[in-house]
Amino acid sequence: MVRAWYMDDDETDQRKEHHRNPPRFLSLEEVFNLSGVEYFKINLDTINSDGVLDKLKKDRGYTYEDEMVCSEKCLQNYQEKLKIFYTEHLHTDEEIRLVTDGSGYFDVRDKNDEWIRIEVVRGDLLILPSGIYHRFTLDEKNYIKARRFFIGEPVWTPHNRPCDNMECRKKYVESINSGSYVNVV
Repeated sequence: MVRAWYMDDDETDQRKEHHRNPPRFLSLEEVFNLSGVEYFKINLDTINSDGVLDKLKKDRGYTYEDEMVCSEKCLQNYQEKLKIFYTEHLHTDEEIRLVTDGSGYFDVRDKNDEWIRIEVVRGDLLILPSGIYHRFTLDEKNYIKARRFFIGEPVWTPHNRPCDNMECRKKYVESINSGSYVNVV
């Protein structure tokens, strides 16, 4: 079961859980209603035969994918990359990640601009909507392998906060604040 919780404001070590004391854990439904972030559990042992991922890719129009490994051994400029991943930003397209090994944290801003930390492990697939402020970091294991999915050729430019005047941000804020954000699958 994926875990998600509200974070406190202590950012001295981005890899720690940093939850409020006592922590306020959130259900997946609450995470979706507060942020629009979607979660799917993918069985990696049956991924090639059960059709679950194939249906998701078809329904959302994902036509391109790649794989990334984030670890000190595999990633050039490791420390610099971690800083970039942890800088609050948004994308003009959805961000889709399927964790195939390792673990880490996606932090997303909810509709009240508070941080929600989502722990991801093997088999977790997250879809972050276009226009949501977010960041990523590894946990103490310092390793994650994930498949990334795109509609068409990937254009994956992070736009660091503030960028509230971007059209994707305006649309996201309008839909999440009005309660009209809908799960498209």
